[in-house]
Amino acid sequence: MSAPILLPLNTTHLDEEVAGAARLQRTVLPSGVRLITEDVPGAASVSIGCYVPLGSRDERDREYGSSHFLEHLLFKGTPSRDARTIALEFERVGGDFNAATSREQTVYHARVRAEDLGMAIDVLSDMLTGSLLDKDEFELERGVILEEIAMSADDPDDVLWERFYGNFFGNHELARPIAGTPESIESATRDEVWDFYRRNYRPDTLVVAIAGRVDHDASLQRLEQGLRAGGWDLDLTASPVARRSAEPSGELTRHRAIESIERPLEQTNLILATPGLISGDDRRHGFGLLHHILGGGMSSRLFHEVRERRGLVYSVFSFAASHADAGVTGVNAACLPDKVAEAVRVIRDELDRVAQEGVTESELADAKTSAAGGGALALESMHSRMNRLARAELALGEFLDLDASVTRLGEVTREQVQEVAGMLQGEMTIETIGPVTDEARAELEALA
Repeated sequence: MSAPILLPLNTTHLDEEVAGAARLQRTVLPSGVRLITEDVPGAASVSIGCYVPLGSRDERDREYGSSHFLEHLLFKGTPSRDARTIALEFERVGGDFNAATSREQTVYHARVRAEDLGMAIDVLSDMLTGSLLDKDEFELERGVILEEIAMSADDPDDVLWERFYGNFFGNHELARPIAGTPESIESATRDEVWDFYRRNYRPDTLVVAIAGRVDHDASLQRLEQGLRAGGWDLDLTASPVARRSAEPSGELTRHRAIESIERPLEQTNLILATPGLISGDDRRHGFGLLHHILGGGMSSRLFHEVRERRGLVYSVFSFAASHADAGVTGVNAACLPDKVAEAVRVIRDELDRVAQEGVTESELADAKTSAAGGGALALESMHSRMNRLARAELALGEFLDLDASVTRLGEVTREQVQEVAGMLQGEMTIETIGPVTDEARAELEALA
């Protein structure tokens, strides 16, 4: 299939054949629960993810860190399973399970043999609906999360990116630390997190994505049974919660800012960034090709010019992070302290060059074949397929299989790539961690 499959929230069922003879099915229950599956011929395993469109940006005052707190607590027991039983259910069949919190969603996921999918649905449903948030476990997990925050504070890369997001997004809700702060975790109460859990984990927010050898109808029946057993009322009629607004945030503006975090390190790690694209922007395919050409690998312009030709850095890459209503794009590099200013100057020159001169036909053709090849390789992973389903359902409102993705990439022109490259010019935010001399800082002020 070379056309996108639209996923309107008011469509109760879809059934489509997609690339590779796979089968995409999607059901929206009257309660608002959404199940989207991709049955992959020949797959021996299956990946399942239960997604709640709730992250650090959605937390109110006194709730900071609650999404991540719940990510930990939902593994700690329900009326029918204690923490060890939950772990044993997956480990006795050789499966793995975990969870993750981001700024815009929380996911509880597992990977098992296809014949163990029913068990995975049962356990994840039980966790989502019936977690106890036991008071003693709450206090134990508070300590674990404080240890996790402390561990991140010892990692220069984690510190750099957390501080960068805070400074770049300023007063925007995306600036909040995902795990909260030591202060917000210390002050959190079990009742406050319980209220957050019960207010936000409900049928109309839940998206379940399954990829691999999966029977959609059987999985839907098992999912309904599991959610009802946990106490969710699936007989109530509710529309799925609306997707996040795709209107670009008016709070985020391009600005010049420089911050240096002092740490006694051997290298200085740095980020240069400007506002980027929102998740659903139609230009995202051209933007992805630009980043492949600019800083996506060992053949990229930045790697060749900054590392291979001049020897200024050990690592350098460009990046783009997109959220529903805001995005950020830029370059990350690590170098010796006495090379910071020169490295930034060469990087800025390369950004200006691609914006002013564009890319060559050969570069664009290579980027397209690389993206198509990378997309095909990613589909060998059922976990990647699962995440692709969830992103389509939660963020984009459309599903692109490999054929449709290659078609979209093939339509991108040099002019379109040059247009988005212009976003990398102008005033920039620069964040560094590690030694920066006064002289280098003065040069950075001029280059930002």
